Order: sequence, then C-alpha cells, then structure tokens
Amino acid sequence: MSELVGRYLDAATAHLERIRAEEGENIEAAAELLAEAVEHGRRIFTYGAGHSSLAAQDVVYRAGGLVVMNLLNVPGMTGVNVMPAHLGSALERVSGLATTTLDLTPARSGDLLFVISLSGRQVMPVELARHARDRGMKVIGVTSLAYPGAVTSNHPSGTYLKDNCDVVLDSKIGVGDGELDHPGAGAPFGSVSTITTSALMQAVTASAIAKLADRGITPPLFRSGNVDGGTEWNNKVIADNADRIFYAW
Repeated sequence: MSELVGRYLDAATAHLERIRAEEGENIEAAAELLAEAVEHGRRIFTYGAGHSSLAAQDVVYRAGGLVVMNLLNVPGMTGVNVMPAHLGSALERVSGLATTTLDLTPARSGDLLFVISLSGRQVMPVELARHARDRGMKVIGVTSLAYPGAVTSNHPSGTYLKDNCDVVLDSKIGVGDGELDHPGAGAPFGSVSTITTSALMQAVTASAIAKLADRGITPPLFRSGNVDGGTEWNNKVIADNADRIFYAW
C-alpha cells in the first residue's frame, strides 16, 4: 500500500473517530426523532443534492434498513445523472424549487425530514429545511459545521442549514472536502464526506431500530433479497407499510 493510500485511510478513520467522540448525543437525539416517527406512523423522507444524495439514498430500500424511509427526489438534483452534470449545482441556487417540491409530496405536519448538505449554504437545503419546519415537520440536518463562517450563505436569510433544524449532525469535513495533497496535483483531493455522512445516517438508523426493539416494537426492516426467503419477506413488509411508502407501486 502506498503512503498516500495510507494517509487517505487514516483521514477517513480519524473523521469517524471524531464522530464517535463528539456526535454521540446528537446521533441519539436524531435517533429518538426517527424512532418516534416510525412508532407513531409518520412519514419519513431523506434529501440530498449531488453527491449528498448518496447518503440520502443509502438508507432507502436496502437490506437491514427501515422500510418506511423515502427519498425526496427533486428532478435534476439526485446524484450526477442529469446532463449536463453541473445543472444540479445550478438548481440548488433556485428559490422556490424546495417549497414547490415539498408541497407536491405526501409530507404532512409531524413527519420527519433528513436534509443532507455538506456546506449547508445553498438555497435549496436551507429553503427546504425552513419550509418543512413551517409546515410542522421535524428536520434533521446532516452538514459540516466547518463551512458556516468560512463561506457565505447563498440563502437570502443569510442562514445555513444548521440554523434551520431540530437536530444537527456534524460530518466533521473541512472546507473544500479534500483530505490529501500532492505537489503535482494542483488541488486537494481524496474526499471522505460520503463515508462520514453515510456513517452518520446508518448510525442514526441503527440506534432508532434498537430503541424501537427495546420498547417492544418490531421495527419494519428489509432483509437481503439475495438470501432465501428475502424477497418474500420484503414483499410482505412493503405491503404491511404501504401507506408510508412512496417508492413502490
């Protein structure tokens, strides 16, 4: 293994260790909101733009995950599948898109929304979080607290995602999202933001599942479709929770 690869893995490990040491209380607070939403029949949505959408998708329709997690899909902003790819970045700056999108979903007061944005500075995540709370939803923000103060907010309010949430989870990522450097590279590289953000989402989900089980509530979980009986199990839990699932026909 090269020295550079070792540096990258060390950086990823260090960020996860910081999350373990510093974010435990926030993870448990977010897990409590998630457990309550599952227990009381509320709708649960996850949102992220661009690469932040990877962590949002990571907890939706997957083995070992909660059946009732739904991706809030804003056309042109989920991943980098839109052409041209930078259209997604431009759409994040468009006012009104967040409110219109949320208003056209089945979301209602009391529901739960995860908003994932590394910088937390763009119009879309800030507007989405603000509008969701105005509608009576609970909002969990997953962001880097290194960005506010280091970069300006693009939202007219001057606020960041962190300012418009019920619970904030800090991914610990430094400004610029690059952990490595090389004299011939010309720019930082080696992002670990997907690793830390996905770890936060999975940690919250795992804690919420345990909280439900501790209360005597069987959490609605997927099994792997690659084990015998998995598909049949999944078809049943989808049918049993159809009123809170919006990714299945």
